[in-house]
Amino acid sequence: MGLASLSWCLAAALALFCGPPWPQATSAPAPENEVPLRPTAWVPEGKITSVVLPKGRTRRLYFTLKKKAPAMSVMVSPCDLPIEWSLAARTLKDKPLKSLQWSTKKSTPEVWWRGPGTEEKMHGFTGHAVNTYEGPSHPRATIYILRLRAKQQATRATVYLREGRGPSGAFPLLPADPRVHTLGVGMTSVTLSWAPSASLAGLPPAQESYDYCVLANSRRNYPSLCAAGAGAGAKLEQKREERKEGRRRVTAWPILKEWWWKQWDPEDPEPRSPPPSLAAADGGHNPGLRCACRGTESVCTVSELLPDTRYYFDVFVVDRLNGTSAAYGGTFARTHEEARAAVGALREGELRWVTLGDGGPDSRQVFSFRPRGWQQSGLLALQRCGGAGKVTVTVSSKGEVLTSQAVGGDLVHIWLQGSPSYLIRLEGEGSGANPVLPGGLAASVKMQASSAYHRREVPSLPSTLQVKSFNRLRGCNTVTLAWMGTEERSLYCVYRRTLGEREAAAGGASALTAPCLGPESRPDAERVLCKYFQELNPRRAVTTAVIGGLEPGTAYVFDVYLMRRWGIPVMYASKMVKTRREC
Repeated sequence: MGLASLSWCLAAALALFCGPPWPQATSAPAPENEVPLRPTAWVPEGKITSVVLPKGRTRRLYFTLKKKAPAMSVMVSPCDLPIEWSLAARTLKDKPLKSLQWSTKKSTPEVWWRGPGTEEKMHGFTGHAVNTYEGPSHPRATIYILRLRAKQQATRATVYLREGRGPSGAFPLLPADPRVHTLGVGMTSVTLSWAPSASLAGLPPAQESYDYCVLANSRRNYPSLCAAGAGAGAKLEQKREERKEGRRRVTAWPILKEWWWKQWDPEDPEPRSPPPSLAAADGGHNPGLRCACRGTESVCTVSELLPDTRYYFDVFVVDRLNGTSAAYGGTFARTHEEARAAVGALREGELRWVTLGDGGPDSRQVFSFRPRGWQQSGLLALQRCGGAGKVTVTVSSKGEVLTSQAVGGDLVHIWLQGSPSYLIRLEGEGSGANPVLPGGLAASVKMQASSAYHRREVPSLPSTLQVKSFNRLRGCNTVTLAWMGTEERSLYCVYRRTLGEREAAAGGASALTAPCLGPESRPDAERVLCKYFQELNPRRAVTTAVIGGLEPGTAYVFDVYLMRRWGIPVMYASKMVKTRREC
């Protein structure tokens, strides 16, 4: 044996024989840091106790009453899911010896549980509603046992104990009629009303510590703020899972106008903290909950809802000082269906002029188009022909939006492919006074849809729509014009219009041809020639035409149109040319 081992043995022997005697388990208290075999929880009087309930496990809570307490009240509030709970009074035949009790009050029920005694059940309830036991205290009870058990899955509940009778004042009081009523239903709004809470009666506005919280959602009614927070958390988790799998879902939440609006972005990975009133009312676990909580007005209009949608509305009265709440009986309502515009059929190759009003139902028109052929393909061409308002075209098929874009003075081509029918919606938005279109009209649009049997893309357009004339080749009876073509074989037609002296002297925009005035609107006498042209190299796709039969010293406006088998003809910029007086 080494020197170190010998020293350790001597120290142990001295501590054993010379030190204090070994402590006995029946006489000395246990240290404060010892943990009992079954940890127990006490229910404090006059405070809200939050309890986590694992699935399939019974949680026991204990409490005792003062000797002079003639009655008691125990309220259990499940968060959302149904639970079962019971209240029992346990009476001991013999009080446990003081030598068997540990120093901490936390372990006292552990000692009493092992002792001989009787137990009497006082109350039991199963469900997800708030339930309260109110009655006299047990005359011989030594300790009260509260058992709680989650039936379906893990959940939470709150327990509130109070000694005595009558309202505690810790929870807001509901009126005699605790229902939420619907005053009016519109296409995008619902107006609600409810009877004022009895807790607010007689209180001056300066001392009011209560708020009404209004919650609207499209899932169901919630019996408490805790349930609403749990439902919002489940929805947030579902959206996260869908985002991981590549699926996204858009959820529209209403906005309460003229009410304070507090929202938590469901896209945020860590939602911001809720208001203190909500956090206290449901334990602070309400991620993603969107609710308006302000004021004591008992009438509210929920706006910016979706048409033809069923919504559920809940109202909670919240006590900010005590951090408690009470739920009114929720209601539901379906918003009115959106007024559907009449759908007009757009026939094959039909050139349709559409006039859109500045606001109201006339500012929106809807058309349907069915392409011919088994390929189910087509080409939609649009062009705004007048007005300063904004025009938007939206093409959808089978309820899915395919494209949405603005329509301007330039020709817009939209390729349609893969669906037997298409819905074309034109919407106009005015921008003040319109000198072009009278009567408060926003714009006029020229539209045509044609089936395409041999193409898979929109037709190519010239690199520029400018028409050029050559001064050296300008004579008394002839002029020479040039314009850019495309690599596709197309027909080009030239139209001529004679200008008067006043128009020729002005030489401004009044002398030019309206951009939407197509060849179908021109007299046959104005057409001077038509020719086919094709050049595979776009840089060299230049064609010329010599226009004869003109009068000396006369001003003319020449318009060139690119004609195609389908689609609106493309109009080049008008070109004004004046022949020579003397040659």
